[in-house]
Amino acid sequence: MTITFIGGGNMATAMIGGMLSQGFSSQDIHVIEPDAGKRAELTQQYGISTSPPGEAFPASEAVLFAVKPQQFKAVTAEVLPHLGNALVISIAAGIRVDTLSRFLQGHSRIIRVMPNTPALVQAGISGVYASEAVSEADRALTSRILASIGEQVWVEEESQIDGITAISGSGPAYIFYFMEALQAAARAQGFSPDIAHKLAYQTFAGAVKLALNSADDAGTLQQKVTSKGGTTERAIKALETSQVRSTIIAAAAAAAARSRELGEELGRDIEP
Repeated sequence: MTITFIGGGNMATAMIGGMLSQGFSSQDIHVIEPDAGKRAELTQQYGISTSPPGEAFPASEAVLFAVKPQQFKAVTAEVLPHLGNALVISIAAGIRVDTLSRFLQGHSRIIRVMPNTPALVQAGISGVYASEAVSEADRALTSRILASIGEQVWVEEESQIDGITAISGSGPAYIFYFMEALQAAARAQGFSPDIAHKLAYQTFAGAVKLALNSADDAGTLQQKVTSKGGTTERAIKALETSQVRSTIIAAAAAAAARSRELGEELGRDIEP
């Protein structure tokens, strides 16, 4: 079995490291990467084979495109002569399956993936959509590959990838925003930057760990912390008065709308 990565950037590197830790062999993985220094680094660190763009690469069960959307047109032209009938997996943000197929001259075995940045530490969650031509074996192989970077959610409609983008794709930024605000709140209470950082980050990490290990949903857990007439109740009332909950929902809706717009724009702008 050979899995060929088109692009050897951070996400691809995270996936490769995770795959090797989960039973893939270094002989199973090949990377096409234009940067000679990066190719040498990948070979030294993981023992995998690499090659520059434009050269023939090993016959592959799956070819995973880990490139920026704006690079896709040029990259597919280089890969297409050697693609064969390999399963195509794309983590290129915003490019829809019909656009991918058009670039690949009608290739139909395509899976589109929307990962998120915690994948870089094998704690991500990916949204996954498969075209009709994808087999159960293709799905199983994709699941095995994506398990290297965390959890996955398969969706039946490609339009749902826009919702995945809004929640888990962009979601880490919402979390970091809240963490930054909590840290600023600690500073406003007179704590040093180091202590404010520790209080905010560990509170967040601990709350997430508690939620993941609890049978209760988030709303119930919040109620258990919120004593009537207490300090937490006062804080929650301030958040509700400021409509923080509805603002978060509106923010996610805005992200989903932008994801749809980008899909349309990319389909037009990079059409061959």
